Amino acid sequence: MRRLFLLAAALVLPTAAPAQTPASAAPPAAQAAPARAAVPVYGVEVVRTYPHDPHAFTQGLIWRNGVLYESTGRSPSTIRKVRLEDGAVLQRRELDPALFGEGLTELNGRLISLTWTTGKGYLWNPADLRLLGEFNYEGEGWGLTTDGTRLILSDGAPHLRFLDGQTLQPVGTVPVTLDGRRVGQLNELEWIDGEVWANIWQTNFIVRIDPRTGNIVGIIDLTDLLPDRTGMDPRDDVLNGIAWDAEGRRLFVTGKNWPSLFEIRLTGAR
Repeated sequence: MRRLFLLAAALVLPTAAPAQTPASAAPPAAQAAPARAAVPVYGVEVVRTYPHDPHAFTQGLIWRNGVLYESTGRSPSTIRKVRLEDGAVLQRRELDPALFGEGLTELNGRLISLTWTTGKGYLWNPADLRLLGEFNYEGEGWGLTTDGTRLILSDGAPHLRFLDGQTLQPVGTVPVTLDGRRVGQLNELEWIDGEVWANIWQTNFIVRIDPRTGNIVGIIDLTDLLPDRTGMDPRDDVLNGIAWDAEGRRLFVTGKNWPSLFEIRLTGAR
């Protein structure tokens, strides 16, 4: 019960959305919340471990057509195509040095990426990572995924935002809550079997969100996934990156500047 209490306290954060700042910034403060046993908490087991570029500040991660696509932040921010087996970067494109890359997804045969504070999104050809176009959106861009029709965007605040997949214009929002209390710091997103899975920035947790209601319906505890973090910054080098291989039913996760990418499966809820 104490572990559940601490987990709930870590997830229920202030509604203000602090920026994804460099390591000098303090981690966001947590508010205490009652433990809620009704929301299942899952552990994980590692199926296989793969190499990952330890200098990749992972912001977005997806699996498409047998390869990983990854967006990274900092300068230079990149869009890259990565071979799973050895972590080799097969292709990459750098963003303008003034831009800080963020979330990534694929819809209608195009890769779509966000930037942090500039309100610009970009469209890419997945075959050669050629830039196809750009679009604008309001506010910050953090994570990005799609339900196959709409884009689903996180901006650090305790809600999900929806954009029309064709026009890329806003079509709605839904607040994200755990036990009736709003949960912010939603970072990298992935659509998995009708749910939005989201990293909670600067924590070791992924939450499973019902996109219709915004209710958190499950929590995944990855505290022990990378036990040796010697030399890594606990504020910056955090869990971030979820990719789902729908055909193979494989789940991949990694972190910012992590040396490994993991294929995992969930273990029983507690």
